Amino acid sequence: MTNNPQTVAAFYTAFQQTDAAAMNNCYSEDISFFDPAFGMLHGDEVRCMWEMLCKNARDFSLTYGNIVELDDEYCTCDWEAHYTFSKTGKKVINKVKANMKLANGKIVEHSDAFSLHRWSAQAMGFTGWLLGSTKFFQNKVRNTARRSLLQYMQGKQ
Repeated sequence: MTNNPQTVAAFYTAFQQTDAAAMNNCYSEDISFFDPAFGMLHGDEVRCMWEMLCKNARDFSLTYGNIVELDDEYCTCDWEAHYTFSKTGKKVINKVKANMKLANGKIVEHSDAFSLHRWSAQAMGFTGWLLGSTKFFQNKVRNTARRSLLQYMQGKQ
């Protein structure tokens, strides 16, 4: 088929090493990204998100596997991150299914699927468990994540 599985593996190997520059090197210039915490991001927003997350990673470890090349454009991958959520000091285990579209050896679209409710319960304790399935709480998580990203991006200027 293609070298797409190697690109996906290179991305997650770099993520294991919290090497945002190497991760971002696997992306196209016009990368689009979506996940439940940040919502839809494009281009520099995506690259800065990984820089911010790698820079702030505490007690971080990551495993990945089950890279499946669905066709000449699409791959999926399962990954699991273990870390301490910096805002609360709580331990999180996030199990994620990644879907990626690749072209010319670069990732052009990337979406991560995970339970925001499960993540909220781990990261924020009882409040996250109780309210994490509500749209209000999930929007609050997304808005907080986006605000943190914008502040990080402004600090780089």
